[in-house]
Amino acid sequence: MVVMTKKMKNFEVVFSDPSKTYSSGDKVAGRVLVEVAEVTKVTAVRVIGIGCAKVEYAKGKQRCREDVDYLRYEDTVTLDDQPADADGSVILRPGKKYEYKFGFELPQQGQLVSSYKGKFGSVQYYVKAFLERPSQPLLETRTNFEVVEPIDVNTPDLMSPATGTKGKKVTCMFISDGQVSLNAKIDRRGFCQGEDITIDADFENSCSRIVVPKAAIIAKHTYQANGRTKVFQQKLSSVRGNHIISGMCETWRGKTIRVPKIKPSILACNIIRVEYFLMIYIHIPGSDKLVLELPLVIGTIPYSGCSSRTNSMSSQEGSSANNSWVSLRLPEAPPSYCDIAKDCRMESPTTPLLDDYDGSDSPLFMSAPQFQFCPPPAYSEADEDCNDNAL
Repeated sequence: MVVMTKKMKNFEVVFSDPSKTYSSGDKVAGRVLVEVAEVTKVTAVRVIGIGCAKVEYAKGKQRCREDVDYLRYEDTVTLDDQPADADGSVILRPGKKYEYKFGFELPQQGQLVSSYKGKFGSVQYYVKAFLERPSQPLLETRTNFEVVEPIDVNTPDLMSPATGTKGKKVTCMFISDGQVSLNAKIDRRGFCQGEDITIDADFENSCSRIVVPKAAIIAKHTYQANGRTKVFQQKLSSVRGNHIISGMCETWRGKTIRVPKIKPSILACNIIRVEYFLMIYIHIPGSDKLVLELPLVIGTIPYSGCSSRTNSMSSQEGSSANNSWVSLRLPEAPPSYCDIAKDCRMESPTTPLLDDYDGSDSPLFMSAPQFQFCPPPAYSEADEDCNDNAL
């Protein structure tokens, strides 16, 4: 016996505010819209709300996969003004639009993580509707919604400064060639997109080579599945200073680097972690770089003060007022992580991520300007066997 499938004219989930970004405790409301092309008996319309983090990637022939649920809501919805049979079924007729309303509240703060879409994993929230008909296949439709968990950068922890000092001895053919050192400080650790990070730093070069001081904002994505860890890093933006010849120093006072359009840090998910840090480093031709990492937290509630920020930026002539306006301005909606196309690379222990030598950088020795270096590949990735799932 062949069952003829009845086609639906329209079957979709529409939110009351389609452009809204949700957070913990918000109510998600909307309608399931149904239009039929012919008289159709519907036994039930079910709605489920799902929030799930997923990690999936290949490790040789093995497929690593891990899931964590953050939201699970389910309900059977009905029509308000449509008579129903004893079993709850209704008759839908062509030419009319039927609306099944639904609504539910998201869990309270601390129980969700922000929506995310990355190279090896994602955090997605969506509402899926199912339409059941006698002797007909089950129909389903799905619509995603965005969740951003608030992170206030005005907390005492994120308002505290971050500092660090690093030094390195440089050798040539196992013979000492002096050393390079750096000392750096930023006035706070919490920032939102569009804000400027103010860097105070001192660089010293006592080796025979010409070195270059640089700084970059780095995103580190960590994925865990089947006891394994995969890490992927991106250089998001960068600045550089002047060349430092042998025996000289370079000083940054109020050097700024702007936080690009990025999504907030994800620190509370068991299988996906998104961290940011400011990498201040010295490019040393013919040697590994001297690297200092200062942790950053990208939040959603912008910096509200002005005193410490104004003081840290007072050395920039004529720029204090403009930068204060930037720090107080509400950021625009950030793009997906996948939209970031800048300099996607992976850092190994020898930091190839920052091996960005070009023709304008210094030669190996001051007396050999013709020495050239080849650039590294676009990016690399690192896999680590991890028996402990804790990050």
